Amino acid sequence: MKKFESVIILKPNLMKDEIKEILEKVEETIQKVAKITNKQEIGIKKLAYEIKKCKEGYYVVHQFEIKQENENSEDDIASIERYFRTQEEIIKFIIVKRD
Repeated sequence: MKKFESVIILKPNLMKDEIKEILEKVEETIQKVAKITNKQEIGIKKLAYEIKKCKEGYYVVHQFEIKQENENSEDDIASIERYFRTQEEIIKFIIVKRD
């Protein structure tokens, strides 16, 4: 299994039900290509610098695994990143490979 971790930062002014709806869609997107092993909602934190006129953000961390025999893991990660880019509520994200 190839292990990855994504950190997404949502706009801080979203309502709880909006956050829940966005995270459900994010998890659906990840689960199309991988298995989510851990999710951690950190909550609102101050940003190191202003991003899209926001000084705070709602942090969420997902850990997930893609099967090793899947040769297209880069394509799978690219599809997740493409989805993240299209979401207006996601102000910043990163996906990294874990050991």
